[in-house]
Amino acid sequence: MKTCILLMTITLGVLVSTDAIAQSSVTIYGIIDQGLNYISNAQTIDGAGKRVGRTLYSTSSTVMAGNQLGFRGVEDLGQGYKAIFTLETGFDIGTGKLQEGGTFFGRQAFVGLSAPYGTLTFGRQYDSVVDFLRPLSAAASGGGGTFTSHGNDIDNFADTYRTNNAVKFTSTSYHGFVASGMYSFGGVAGSMSRNSIYSFGASFAQGPVKVAAAYLKVRDPNQSFFGNNTLSSTTGNNLGATTGVQANPVYGGFASAGTYQVIGAGAQYGTTTFSVGANYSNIRFGGLGDPASGTLSLTNPFGYSGTAVFNSYAAYARYFLKPDIALTGAYDFLTGGAVDGKPPAHYNQFNAAVHYLLSKRTDIYCLGTYVMASGTDSTKQQAVASVLTVTPSDSARQFILRLGIMHFF
Repeated sequence: MKTCILLMTITLGVLVSTDAIAQSSVTIYGIIDQGLNYISNAQTIDGAGKRVGRTLYSTSSTVMAGNQLGFRGVEDLGQGYKAIFTLETGFDIGTGKLQEGGTFFGRQAFVGLSAPYGTLTFGRQYDSVVDFLRPLSAAASGGGGTFTSHGNDIDNFADTYRTNNAVKFTSTSYHGFVASGMYSFGGVAGSMSRNSIYSFGASFAQGPVKVAAAYLKVRDPNQSFFGNNTLSSTTGNNLGATTGVQANPVYGGFASAGTYQVIGAGAQYGTTTFSVGANYSNIRFGGLGDPASGTLSLTNPFGYSGTAVFNSYAAYARYFLKPDIALTGAYDFLTGGAVDGKPPAHYNQFNAAVHYLLSKRTDIYCLGTYVMASGTDSTKQQAVASVLTVTPSDSARQFILRLGIMHFF
């Protein structure tokens, strides 16, 4: 009798397990991007300890797309409900190191529920600017990658920054209309707003036309947004060095902001062979000189107060000359940063690329970027050309040529 009961129990367990497996799935996916770069002028320190500009030849990854390894799971709960999760890590193929400041699942890490009316998720996630406006930018739809980001990705259109401890709801599509809202808890006892982040956005798609808008508001951004990675500093400037060989002269001098805000909109017309789009963003670094940003001698070495405002105006196009050959082009004009009597800076950025699709999963490309800067940047110096993932120029001009290969799996 005991043997029969044991056999029945094992059989029932196998049947339940088989049924669960049949209604569940886990997908492993990723992207690998690597290439050779020629940079006409890159900051370096000479033998006398002086900063100078020199020609640089280098290799780098995560330019046309972010290197990533991801796991995506779905479990069907019945009646249109599903349990979902995504775990995604970024890595540098040249060194094997983790990206996103040493954070293991630094790109995305969330779990949630999908229902007939929308999806609710919890974890490290993209904000609404990324969700709705990145698809209408040259970094994604324009085929230009991170080199087309606006002023070192000042508006996060290129998805440089993620949001920790976020709760997000995204609706299903209703006749082409999708909306989403997100809130990130700061986790500070006695203060609901400290380190908090919220964003919302919406898009509408009808045939070849798509339009979208989004809003992002961040409290204490040097800690909660720019500095929410494993290796981030709790006291220093998480936007990078502003002296010596700089990391982000476009807005690195504004790390002491009490708030960071982005308002953006975009539109695109696209077919299988041709697409053209434009977008706009307004960026505000408010309450400069906030002690909550960290050690002010590090986050605000220039003693700023008040608000620094930028505006970005961009356009892009993509055309398939043949089914396996695509031509792309993009332009961005970024202006602003005037504060405390400091004049603004202006950046004109031009991008062009040729893609040769060896298959649906492998792309060889040649990408060129040229930047012209003028005015005074966030470090109170003559503005220099600066492109995301590339060492800034020591002059107002910089030309970058890249030959790369990208593979999806």
